[in-house]
Amino acid sequence: MENIRCPWPGKDPLYIHYHDVDWGVAVYDDRALFAKLILDGAQAGLSWITILKKRDNYYQAFDQFDPVKIAAYDQKKIDQLLQNPGIVRNKLKVNATVTNARAYLEIASRGDSFSNFLWNYVDHKPIVNQWKSMNEAPTSTKESDAMSKALKQVGFKFVGTTIVYAFMQAVGMVNDHLVSCFRHEEVIKTYR
Repeated sequence: MENIRCPWPGKDPLYIHYHDVDWGVAVYDDRALFAKLILDGAQAGLSWITILKKRDNYYQAFDQFDPVKIAAYDQKKIDQLLQNPGIVRNKLKVNATVTNARAYLEIASRGDSFSNFLWNYVDHKPIVNQWKSMNEAPTSTKESDAMSKALKQVGFKFVGTTIVYAFMQAVGMVNDHLVSCFRHEEVIKTYR
């Protein structure tokens, strides 16, 4: 018997794997959170499957999302990235990744971890929703509004409230798996 899952992955094996393994799993690692936020920003105006298909290329192109390395990128490196067919070659998004790495380091320089900074917006515990239909899930919330505003204040780009909410879903700050989905209960076990 096949598991019942949320309908959005459709039949695409890559999308199904992402749904069944990654989406909604609580992430607390600073670098992993940074990477996922950058990838969600890269999605702006595109479908997530587009970014998902390029995800490995992003990790390779952006030095495994090492914020120290990215923050030091010069124009030559940015120009190389803009020629890389393995990523979305959008000048604003590539430049935003460098800007975001510098903002990440700004948070770290204050003695705060990126994880603590972000998880603070959900009181350090995931919000578990009880949706019966994907139509019930919002595209933004007061928590994503607050996180978006705080990220922008530190200098982050491509972190509007809709992008931030999608990020929160992806990293398990919000459990938006449908209650009928086999992953709804499984991801709760990833919380600490």
